[in-house]
Amino acid sequence: MGRSVVTTVTGAVIGALFWAAALLLPPISQAHAQAAAIGTHGAAAMVREAVLADGTTDQELECLARNVYFEARGEPMTGKYAVAAVTLNRVVDVNFPSTICQVVYQGVGLGANMCQFSWACDRYSDRPRDAKSWELAKQVAYNALFLDRPDPTGGALYFHTTRVRPTWSRTMVKVGIIGAHVFYRQRGAAAVEIAEVAPGEE
Repeated sequence: MGRSVVTTVTGAVIGALFWAAALLLPPISQAHAQAAAIGTHGAAAMVREAVLADGTTDQELECLARNVYFEARGEPMTGKYAVAAVTLNRVVDVNFPSTICQVVYQGVGLGANMCQFSWACDRYSDRPRDAKSWELAKQVAYNALFLDRPDPTGGALYFHTTRVRPTWSRTMVKVGIIGAHVFYRQRGAAAVEIAEVAPGEE
């Protein structure tokens, strides 16, 4: 996904502002209590349990938010949550790495076109430039991980834009389209059809 080079923002400013805008979301302590009450069902709950146990909440949330921002900042809200869901679904799948950040940056360092998410290998800065979209991406990441937002993809592990049809998609089961992305699951998975959302719809 092509992007213009973003302006440099100091690490100190990012650190100070990263979660400062709470966007009326519950504090982390409340999310911890919710996680304990919900138990371990669903991808988000399993990832959440690991993140809380490892003490990597801020780091993992930032990686999830970056993936939402760079993959779906122009998508409807359902499309943003769909990208977050695919990321979390991969974390709990044995065929992918076991943390959010490892999933998001899988393939980095292996050469061009080897990244699972193209923005991570496009050689542009990975610092978000659109402040409003970045705050929204952080909200989506928080909600997806801690507030058990439903997975709009029905357990999808893959997606691509509607502009292309990669060869790998022929080996997958298409589950539907949300915004400008087509979502897939592996063959053999239980059949689930998702409610399709056209660009501009919610």
